[in-house]
Amino acid sequence: MIADRLSRLRDFLREKGADAVAVNKEVNLHYFSGFRGDDTLLLISQNDALLVTDARYMEQAAKQAPLFELAEQKDGLFVRAAKCVKAHGWKKLAFEGNAMTYDSFTKFREFLDGAAALDISVHLDELRMVKEAEEIAAMEKAAEIGDAAFLDIVGFIRPGVTEREVAAQLETTMRDLGSERPAFPTIVASGERGSLPHGVATEKLIVLGEFVTMDYGAVYEGYHSDMTRTVCVGRASDAQRVLYQTVLDAQKLGVSMVKPGASGRAIDAEVRQRLTDAGYGEYFGHGLGHSLGLEIHEEPRLSRKSDCESLLPGMIVTVEPGVYLPGKCGLRIEDTVLVTETGGVPLTKSGKELMEIL
Repeated sequence: MIADRLSRLRDFLREKGADAVAVNKEVNLHYFSGFRGDDTLLLISQNDALLVTDARYMEQAAKQAPLFELAEQKDGLFVRAAKCVKAHGWKKLAFEGNAMTYDSFTKFREFLDGAAALDISVHLDELRMVKEAEEIAAMEKAAEIGDAAFLDIVGFIRPGVTEREVAAQLETTMRDLGSERPAFPTIVASGERGSLPHGVATEKLIVLGEFVTMDYGAVYEGYHSDMTRTVCVGRASDAQRVLYQTVLDAQKLGVSMVKPGASGRAIDAEVRQRLTDAGYGEYFGHGLGHSLGLEIHEEPRLSRKSDCESLLPGMIVTVEPGVYLPGKCGLRIEDTVLVTETGGVPLTKSGKELMEIL
């Protein structure tokens, strides 16, 4: 698996005209080497793969990154990395332009002292867009943990509990089931706060008759899940039923459009038009979805600004339309969906029909 990833990276470097690349983004360290730690730099060329780190991680790196030669740094990460570059005679060095800070870049360039040009900015995240079988399996497990947490939480929610208590219960259940940590700050937004798309849980009490929107995820072997479900505490009003069904129909439409060859903009536009026709277009302000994996937000996107012209089998995206009515309420429904040869298959299995907690 790591060998195949290195092969694809080396093809990428040839296209960019780089002798080697310095990899410092933590998730890319993991992806290309297997090492799960920080304060580390990978130096990868056509023939060599070096992992530069300090004494804290040498034993761990030897176990997790067996395909890499280890270089221990004692005087500074970029000091040691520059020495490695000079020793190997690399002249054209690429760096992660979207991950290396300006201060790190200037330090590294200073230590290279003209021995190599650090002038090829690359984004390596695009090499992670299509997931391998092992990655998909980890994300299926993360989604399974999220589904199990939803099953538990519907028995916990009741009038008088706080949003923060709901979030804590979700996170505890996921931990108990094997999640490393929450995939992101858990969103629990009830009643009027439902109009906040990123309404992180507060001390607000949940009240009878309110929608409660929960957006959360697990992390399994470094891979993220992401799901949103909205429930009603008590009997839903006729207006709530209509609003919920409108969002659900739009969400199902989006899932049905996820397939090889579909464009991120086209899927977003179709779902957005469905909500506009129902009178809610102005209340859906964010993109329809995003990819995820080692990060919670990755490319490609399903949005008005997406540059994804064609989804490919192995990509994984969320489909998460919502309607947010300021001062009143809001709701969102979200699945994580795997692109297969024949269409989109939700990894999220929890039911989506309106649930009333009585």
